[in-house]
Amino acid sequence: MKPRPFDYARPDTIDEAVALLAERGDEARILAGGQSLMAMMNLRLADPSMLIDIARIAELGHIRDLGDTIEVGAAVTQNRLLAWPDLTAKLPLLAAALPFVGHFQTRNKGTVCGSIAHADPSSEIPLSLATLEGSVVLRSTGGERVVAAKDFQIDMMTTARRGDEMITAVRFPVHTGRGVAFREVARRHGDFAIIAIAAVIEGKDFAQIGIGGMAGKPLVQRIVMKELKSEIEALATGFEDYEDLHASAALRRDILRNLAPLVLAEAQACAA
Repeated sequence: MKPRPFDYARPDTIDEAVALLAERGDEARILAGGQSLMAMMNLRLADPSMLIDIARIAELGHIRDLGDTIEVGAAVTQNRLLAWPDLTAKLPLLAAALPFVGHFQTRNKGTVCGSIAHADPSSEIPLSLATLEGSVVLRSTGGERVVAAKDFQIDMMTTARRGDEMITAVRFPVHTGRGVAFREVARRHGDFAIIAIAAVIEGKDFAQIGIGGMAGKPLVQRIVMKELKSEIEALATGFEDYEDLHASAALRRDILRNLAPLVLAEAQACAA
């Protein structure tokens, strides 16, 4: 299938882009890498009347160290962030997670912010952002607002972005010196995860764990390491029956029970 006819605009500035959004509202969609959006349009799952291409807006192409956070602009591709020289030192969880995102070819076009905007519950980048308690920067003609990751992704492919807003950047907290690990189970490498787990060690006694693929959005939980077995079991049994054609809810729970201790052990070893 092919998409229905649509208008195409390629603004040169953020102000021009948000002005178009203000004019067209929910009828318009932002195009950056297009790796998810174009597939959805081909299948008629998305049917915008206008695409606003932001890929060449220079002010969106930055990776900026703000001290406590790293800000990634909306035009930065996944491979560009993966190749950033300070990634492992400043954002080790992203360094572990990004190789699981699609394939080399799709990462050349797919953007970091595009994955956040798409909000697939099994996607690695939204899971990492939620686990690190990062934030999303949104712009409209009315100004800018910053939304915490936990408030931005509401449900499956549903976010707090308003129709006249665009994501201009995402901010990942720097987590130098803490043990991290990321693992997922998928049918093939590059497929969306059946279940994905991110972990960040907090001192000797606690860990922050993020779980994707078990609900409509990532779940983030603080874990007491001394009570690891009981806490993981509580997480597994606490999920609703989230299932699809890839895996049943029971299979997802079993994967969580087995994978989570391995990921946390890897994060602890990394912190040692």
